[in-house]
Amino acid sequence: MSNKKETRNKVLVSSLGAALAASALVPTAVAADSSFPDVSEGHQYYEVIHQLKDAGVVNGYEDGEFKMFTSMTRAEASKMIVKILDLDTDDSTGGQFSDVPDSAWYAKYVNTLYDEGYISGMGDGTFDPNKQMTRAEFAQLIVNSYEIENEEADLPFGDLRDGAWYEPAIETLYANGLINGLTPITFGPEQDVKRGDFAWLLANTDYKFGDKLPKPDGGESESYELSLMHTNDTHANLDDVARRVTAVENVRAEKPNALLLDAGDVFSGTLYFNEFLGQADLEFMNLMEYDLMTFGNHEFDLGSSPDGHKALADFVTASKFPYVSSNVDFSQDSNMKDLFNDEMTDSPEDGQIYNSVIEEIDGEKVGVFGLTTAETADISSPEDITFEDYIEAAEEQVASFEKEGIDKIVGLTHIGYDDNPNYDNDLLLAEHVEGIDVIVGGHSHTSLDEPTEVSENKDGEEKDPTVIVQASQYGSDLGTLDVEFDENGVVTGFSGELLEVSEFEENPEAAEMLEEYSSQIEKVENEESGGVAVTELPNPRTGEGSDVSVRNSETKLGNLITDGMLDKAKEYDENVIAAFQNGGGIRTSIDQGPITIGEILEVMPFGNTLATMELTGAEIKQALEHSVSEAPSENGGFLHVSGMEFTYSSSEESGNRVQSVEFKKGEDMVALEDEEEYLIATNAFTAKGGDGFDVFAAAYDEGRVTDLGSSDWENFRDYVAELGEVDPEIEGRIVDEAK
Repeated sequence: MSNKKETRNKVLVSSLGAALAASALVPTAVAADSSFPDVSEGHQYYEVIHQLKDAGVVNGYEDGEFKMFTSMTRAEASKMIVKILDLDTDDSTGGQFSDVPDSAWYAKYVNTLYDEGYISGMGDGTFDPNKQMTRAEFAQLIVNSYEIENEEADLPFGDLRDGAWYEPAIETLYANGLINGLTPITFGPEQDVKRGDFAWLLANTDYKFGDKLPKPDGGESESYELSLMHTNDTHANLDDVARRVTAVENVRAEKPNALLLDAGDVFSGTLYFNEFLGQADLEFMNLMEYDLMTFGNHEFDLGSSPDGHKALADFVTASKFPYVSSNVDFSQDSNMKDLFNDEMTDSPEDGQIYNSVIEEIDGEKVGVFGLTTAETADISSPEDITFEDYIEAAEEQVASFEKEGIDKIVGLTHIGYDDNPNYDNDLLLAEHVEGIDVIVGGHSHTSLDEPTEVSENKDGEEKDPTVIVQASQYGSDLGTLDVEFDENGVVTGFSGELLEVSEFEENPEAAEMLEEYSSQIEKVENEESGGVAVTELPNPRTGEGSDVSVRNSETKLGNLITDGMLDKAKEYDENVIAAFQNGGGIRTSIDQGPITIGEILEVMPFGNTLATMELTGAEIKQALEHSVSEAPSENGGFLHVSGMEFTYSSSEESGNRVQSVEFKKGEDMVALEDEEEYLIATNAFTAKGGDGFDVFAAAYDEGRVTDLGSSDWENFRDYVAELGEVDPEIEGRIVDEAK
């Protein structure tokens, strides 16, 4: 398989194109006069190759080059092994191999290895000294030469023959962290080993099992490597989850102590959530043995439903892992308060929430805390759950960890990589809070192919590095990160990549589990509502090659949804004049043809109810100003309207953009009057002030909002069924006069 771009920094390195070495120590001292012109000082193999040269183990060709990319011959390999093991060649015997004459430069090395029992030749009385050595042969030679005891390992490589002669050697080196594959799932046993790779693995094997080469830092280094896997914003996308299971298994086979973390927003987004309320996702998370999760804003989407946060409480309770949440106050919510432990712990229980957790990994303590964006109060339905300042919460957690002597600290966050700075984001967190080593983030759906290193504080002064990672969205990638710390807990190197989940094979057990859920989803998806779309009803976004977006412009689908809301609201009260729908609540498009229940649920996945608001004309204008405040940029609070038309100018200063507002009265359009009172329909989320509508929040607090209790998706289903033929148009309901 192929993976996305991979970054290597400082002491963590991969090998060349045909990597043998996985991760290893790097010597720190190199003789000043040692140099091969084709091995630059900045190259990842520079120090290893020159240390071997200084020890008399390797030398170059006549032109002075080392030739890292040249295949290693069996004769050359024999000489290097003899040299690094300091084997005595004076008493070597000859005549074992017909193609190794005593006069050959390599004869004494080959014969010595034979005498020591490290090689046996080709089985026909020959050695084939000039044959290029394969990766399988090299693995066997290393294990034999250093007399490494065989160890079993769960190898991820699919190109190894079961029971092959080389399998125990590859397993042994893999178990000791000395080799990797050409890719995570291929080893290439019959491919040639290159001189650079040979030198790298030989040196690192000697550090671990030999005594020829001085250990890095005199063998007294107290460096520590932490490995992580991470996901975020999966939003109930489970179609590829069986492949994600395989990806996790493959990483664990190489790094069994790697933590698996999720940065939130498992909830909401597909029929899997609508039908199973997170329990389907959780079954696979439990199968993958996640270690920790923090909460995203969408985990709180059901707070305004009749059951409140019961689905979230059920999700947490059934989890076979704990949660970290350092800036969320659950104490006033009846469903969640008993699950939250306002403390740091080194012995967390599954299905419980802690403000921070101490994990012990390879004998070192690592502190993990969690943050959720304060924007949740505006864009979700947390109800009685509140959010504290993220900077203050992080500073408090770092101080608590440091008080316990913990100097390796991970922030598991759902605040966005570079999201709205008026609320919070990871870059600001790294700049403002000293002591955070790693931030595993979510919320902004950012695909960080390369980890970001923040090494300056908010004042532009140098600080200890903070490494930030985030793994895109919808479970499409599994993020991996290796971080090296010095003895003081300071990050000295890191390596990170995103593994494309779609390129892995499905785990059979997970695939069978998924079938139980997908078969039920398929039935719902295919059920027809009774409405038929004459043409496709798109849901455009600006990142898709257009400046038109559901979050900045009138759309056919937005008009259809608001028409249905207004139609339903008038059944309750004929005085309702208009309906509003936030663009961020319209999640996908509708295909041409019969409109299925599955499509409707994916368009409107949040389980909102219909509500009415009593507002003055001035308050409506204030809301419309907020709606277009960021235009032409996208804004989830951009309002689609029915029963109303308004114009604005995006070239004017925000807050002074709305030019005219009219509503339909009988057969006529009449101007909205500031002092008049009107009845407006919208979803309960928006009516309570979601997406930053403070004017609606004030009306809610004053008792001017009535929740009609009617489900948004069911209303939409009934409306399109009533229409039969569904063919909405762009009608000029919202016009930007600056265009």
